[in-house]
Amino acid sequence: MFKILLLQVVVILAVAAGAGFLAGSNGALSALAGGAAYFLPNLLFVLRLRLAVVTQQAGAVGFLVGEAVKLFAVIALLVILPRMIEVNWPALIAGLFAVLFVNLFALLLKT
Repeated sequence: MFKILLLQVVVILAVAAGAGFLAGSNGALSALAGGAAYFLPNLLFVLRLRLAVVTQQAGAVGFLVGEAVKLFAVIALLVILPRMIEVNWPALIAGLFAVLFVNLFALLLKT
């Protein structure tokens, strides 16, 4: 799990560097914000899941509730972000999609 989180950070930084090259500092910040909008709730979900496994309280209901909370947190962050910073939408979407694709490719490589 933590390898995937590390890979997500690397991909977010790479996309932010590319967006910074193409769209300037606003593009880099937007790409970072888009990636962070998914990464931060995902990080909290992984830490909560790890705690549940260590305390032997892991279960399907807890997993599904945690996943639902994560998705609502992502949506909330994406709604709040444009009110906090001036958003370059293509860069923000690129950062968000890059992190999502890390999960997809990690899942494909595991099977």
